[in-house]
Amino acid sequence: MKIREIRLKEIAVEILRGLGAIQEEAQVVADCLVQADMRGIDTHGVHLLTIMSQRLQAGMLNIPTALKVLKDDGATALVDGGNGLGQVAVHRAMSTAIAKARQFGLGCCLVRNTNNIGILSFYTLMAAREGMVGMVMSNAAPAMSPWGGAEALFGTNPLSIAIPGGDREPPVVLDMSSSVVARGKIRRADRLKEKIPDGWAFDESGAPTTDPGRALKGTLMPIGGAKGYGLALVVDILAGLLSGSKYASQVVTFHELMGPTGVGVFTLAIDTQKFMDRAQFNALILSYVSSIKGSKKGEGVSRIYLPGEIEYDREKQSESEGVEVSEATAKNLNSLLEKIKSPLRLT
Repeated sequence: MKIREIRLKEIAVEILRGLGAIQEEAQVVADCLVQADMRGIDTHGVHLLTIMSQRLQAGMLNIPTALKVLKDDGATALVDGGNGLGQVAVHRAMSTAIAKARQFGLGCCLVRNTNNIGILSFYTLMAAREGMVGMVMSNAAPAMSPWGGAEALFGTNPLSIAIPGGDREPPVVLDMSSSVVARGKIRRADRLKEKIPDGWAFDESGAPTTDPGRALKGTLMPIGGAKGYGLALVVDILAGLLSGSKYASQVVTFHELMGPTGVGVFTLAIDTQKFMDRAQFNALILSYVSSIKGSKKGEGVSRIYLPGEIEYDREKQSESEGVEVSEATAKNLNSLLEKIKSPLRLT
């Protein structure tokens, strides 16, 4: 079914408020979750509200979120997420990084002791809208083994970089996991009883598998082989170890009731105006983007996309036509609304 953006956000805020969130944090989380659905990334969308509710009830998630600034020195800062809503912690961290970048040219804020943060592009786009380059990295529960190993030690450890697109183009947005595919897509296939493609995952014995259930018991394939392993390792060090949060096998999955996750996050903002005039940058990036789109296309290819452009187009479509929400997710949201004794329903 298709739901208007404003209505879906209203439902998400209502549920979060019912779970104990204050209005400001409920709005941030709702904006992040709905943006994921609008961009076609439903693995990070409003269906996560069910998991949040379960973790809260089990005493494994703190709502409202109590953030604590541990260090604030020049262009850097460190925030403790209080085992609360990850979206709230990273929104604060990127806001801090942006403010520092205005002053120093660069701003870096790390987060320790938080939870699932949703799509990373939500935060890097915050910087891009301010004419800055934004970067976010996050570690996650073990899902990949070291290259040549057979034991999961690293998460999918995603990273996102958003670069302003100038006055006439959307930002260039790289948002990717260190694995061939995000673990959420395998969970989704498992929920829908669908097979996964070859090349996504290994089973528990280390053999390639198309069975999502066996893949969830095994490990994911790193993107680019040893290169993906190296990327996951670096993200884990910068987001987890350097922030003083959990890292490697210490991180706990958000999707099962196994205790606090201990996720760590790295955020960085770069003010392009500290390097060149904004008008000059905008002209250069427009020319650069145009040269890529106008380059020679392969056989059967009608359009060359920039990173994040497919998701941007999908978001614009969702704005005009409504956000696609599965029947299963709608049913779960209505169950949550009933649980918190709200008169609202998603229909």
